[in-house]
Amino acid sequence: MAEQTFFSQGDISVTNARVMIGAQTYAMSGITSVRSIKEDPSRKGPIILGIVGLLPLFSGEIGGIILGLVLIGAAIAWFISKKPTYHVGLVTASGEAKALGSTDPEYIRKIVNAINEAIIARG
Repeated sequence: MAEQTFFSQGDISVTNARVMIGAQTYAMSGITSVRSIKEDPSRKGPIILGIVGLLPLFSGEIGGIILGLVLIGAAIAWFISKKPTYHVGLVTASGEAKALGSTDPEYIRKIVNAINEAIIARG
């Protein structure tokens, strides 16, 4: 049977025989299932910066108030900029591996769907 390609973009390729992600190759025969995994980022840093920004506000001095507002603004911008990471989770006999990560959920969904199609085609 000829090798059928289900997805190919950049250094990612999914065929009915293998999944190649960069320099890593997974044999389709060893993959039992695949899923998308959402990993929310840690937001401790922005929260701590926001708390630190509150302290100068209580100084009563204009310089302290300005510094506090700048720190709080930076904390809010940092908090908003932190996006979740989506991973391709491959389940094999030896366990689950996060094979690829991206902040683009649609890209990960396309790869997961391609691997599912390859598993089905494998039979």
